[in-house]
Amino acid sequence: MQKIRNIAIIAHVDHGKSTLVDIMMKQSDTDLGKLGEQAQIMDSNELERERGITIFSKNAAVVYHDTKINIIDTPGHADFGGEVERVLNMADGALLLVDAQEGPMPQTRFVLKKALAMGLKIIVVINKIDKKNARVNYVLDKVIELFIELGANNEQLNFPIIYSAGKLGLAGLSPEMEKMKDIAPVFDAVLEHVPAPKADAAGSLQVMVTSIGYDNYKGKIGIGRISRGKIAAGQSIAHISREGKIVNTKVVSLMTFLGLSKVEVKEMEAGDIAALSGIPNINIGDTVAAAENPEALPPITIEKPTVKMIFSVNNSPFAGQEGQYCTSRNLKERLEKEIDNDVALQVQPGKSPDEFVVSGRGELHLGILIEKMRREGYELQVSKPEVIMKEENGKTLEPAEDVWIEAPEQYSGTIIEKMSRRKGEMKNMSVENGIANFHFFVPTRGLIGFRNEFLIDTKGNGIINTLFAGYHPQWNDIQTNPHGSLVAHETGTSTAYALLMSQERGEMFIGPGVKVYEGQVVGQNAKAEDLVLNVCKQKQLTNFRAKTDAVTDDLIPPRIMSLEQCLEYLGDDELLEVTPKSLRLRKRILKNQLRK
Repeated sequence: MQKIRNIAIIAHVDHGKSTLVDIMMKQSDTDLGKLGEQAQIMDSNELERERGITIFSKNAAVVYHDTKINIIDTPGHADFGGEVERVLNMADGALLLVDAQEGPMPQTRFVLKKALAMGLKIIVVINKIDKKNARVNYVLDKVIELFIELGANNEQLNFPIIYSAGKLGLAGLSPEMEKMKDIAPVFDAVLEHVPAPKADAAGSLQVMVTSIGYDNYKGKIGIGRISRGKIAAGQSIAHISREGKIVNTKVVSLMTFLGLSKVEVKEMEAGDIAALSGIPNINIGDTVAAAENPEALPPITIEKPTVKMIFSVNNSPFAGQEGQYCTSRNLKERLEKEIDNDVALQVQPGKSPDEFVVSGRGELHLGILIEKMRREGYELQVSKPEVIMKEENGKTLEPAEDVWIEAPEQYSGTIIEKMSRRKGEMKNMSVENGIANFHFFVPTRGLIGFRNEFLIDTKGNGIINTLFAGYHPQWNDIQTNPHGSLVAHETGTSTAYALLMSQERGEMFIGPGVKVYEGQVVGQNAKAEDLVLNVCKQKQLTNFRAKTDAVTDDLIPPRIMSLEQCLEYLGDDELLEVTPKSLRLRKRILKNQLRK
């Protein structure tokens, strides 16, 4: 056990966690094989590579001076807080990464609060000191302020500090870059300050499963830290579920992490992180214990979801044309599989057998799930995201968020006006070098659909960060996203001739030659009411006029919306049809006559 260290790497999104893990792996004594040549080894999922963010927490292990260091890379977005809360249970210490220019950000606060409450030893790494505007002393003061604000004790306040430039693979105990050679000071600090795992190697076996992997040959793999005792491949064990049900089974294969891969071993001791396969129906929060006298570990507590959406079977006229899995059975199986891997997600049956109420930590959390499903060939339709209310002592409570906004000063009037309309309460405002910083307290309901509008208002120069701030008494009516839609009048194919006349009414979402159906939303009306249009109208031909007369030159290009933008746009009576190839906004009731 003295030769093992377990550390988590925590930081705000984009402060360089995955890059630092990459460099640590490349500069350690670990053989990475072919993977050693590529960048961002840890962010292996295609969604993570596209967006440049970490979504799923991952495990890796490096060997440094014959000590094995288990590294856990965690996401930086508040929407994936469930991943962070869960995996901190495996660590004894944490590297807190802070950007040398931005300083501690909202997510730094959230994760640090969890880590301090668990009593983890924190090592502060001030990263990206090679930035032109790095302000190391200012950032350090802010970090100390944050520790005091979160109620750190004297021992925790006495944290070691390392300065690094993760991309260049350099680190040191002082901020002068010319004195730095490599990333070794980070490893030395981990060996010196992070304690070896406190575990009882002689007791009876206990392993808490904190994440789940999957292998085509071995099936489900439970990953967790051995809290007590020893475990061997082929050993008989008791599998205790979250509900307390005990099933006797055996470990078919036992693996440990080395670099990024899992290596089969015969036996492992307490304190290390193990991957076990061969246990049927193993889930996050379960305990693997000794078969003789099984004892369960306390279950993992995860904060409750705040946003819900209704996922239902696609029933539009184009249903089943583009997807592989379209039935309610397919949808139900896929959502049940997702609950096993994501503890912060909840699924309940809806009003009809074709509907499921899916609750998560935010719009991004649910948006990533929808994106994963459509890439796997699923067709479904989803409703507008709604917040989850709570009843307490006869009062209705709703979730609220702390919002930090950074934008050029000229947009501050617009931001304050938009926020007050959404019942936002300004807590703080400061202006520095022409950049305004705001801190608002806003109901989550008011934030739905705000991000896209905010980016348009600030011409893409604004940065917005949010953090869940608990439940508060319900606010009165909130005017969030009033809009009118342009709705297709009949099923057919859109023509340039019809779109030329339609675009005077507002902004179009489709171009010519697109198949549409009655009730599909084809654009946004300039006024706040719905308008039915004929976008399939043909131009009548006479002897004098050829069909090729150019009308396309005057067409304004349509607004192409991403999945997140579509979810933000949705009104109360609208749905989003999601298929592997297209995203279509539509009215809940398709027939125009019935809708009236």
